[in-house]
Amino acid sequence: MSTSMLWCVVPAAGRGARVGGSCPKQYLPLAGRPLIEQTLERLAAHPCIAGLLVTLAAADAHWPRLAMLNGKPVLTATGGTERSDSVLAGLDALPETVGAEDFVLVHDAARPCVRLADISKLIELAGATDGGLLGAPLRDTLKRADAVGRSGLTEPRDQRWRAFTPQMFRRGPLSAALREAARRGVNPSDEAMAMEQAGFAPLLVEGAEDNIKVTTAADFALAEFLLARTA
Repeated sequence: MSTSMLWCVVPAAGRGARVGGSCPKQYLPLAGRPLIEQTLERLAAHPCIAGLLVTLAAADAHWPRLAMLNGKPVLTATGGTERSDSVLAGLDALPETVGAEDFVLVHDAARPCVRLADISKLIELAGATDGGLLGAPLRDTLKRADAVGRSGLTEPRDQRWRAFTPQMFRRGPLSAALREAARRGVNPSDEAMAMEQAGFAPLLVEGAEDNIKVTTAADFALAEFLLARTA
C-alpha cells in the first residue's frame, strides 16, 4: 500500500465530559446527524482514504452500526481508557493488507470540518517524510496564567503551532512508539508526541484553522456553520 490509499483510525471511546449530558459527545446531533457520522462521512469522501477503523467504548450502545460509507468499509474495535490506548487498539485491528511500513491516518471523531484539500496536502507532504500532522502557527499573543487566572507572563509565539488532525505515520513505527509510551507510563496527548519521544521529527503541515475540535456545547453551533461551508 502506498500513500495513494490509506486507512484512517478514528478513536471514539471517550465521553467528551466537557459537553455534559448522559450521551457521549460524538453521538450528539450536528446538522441533523450524530457528530461522529458527520466526521466519518467527511473522511470517507476523500479519494485516498481506503477505509475507516473506529475504536469504541466496550459498552457503547450508541454506535449506529455503520458498515460502509461512500463505498468505503467501516470497521470497529474496542478502545481503551486513554486516547493513545484507543489509537493503538485501532492500529492493531487494521486489516492485514496494511503493512508495517504503510502510512495510516489518525483523526479525531470530533473534527467534522476538516477540509479534503488539507488531507490531500498532508498526504502529499508528510508522505515524503516519516510522517506529520495538520496544524496552524499561533497567531494570537500567548499568555501564561497564574494559579488564580491572572496573566503573569507573555510567552513567545515564534515557532509555536496548534496541533490538529489528521496525523499520519507509518503503522509499525507509530504502534511501537505508542507501546513504548505505555511501557514508560506516559500518556501522549497525540500521535505526534509519541513519535517525537521515539526520536522522530513529524512534519507540521499548515491547514485551515476552521478544522475545529468540537469540545464544548457552544462548539456545535460553530461546527454546523462551518460544515455547510467547507469541503
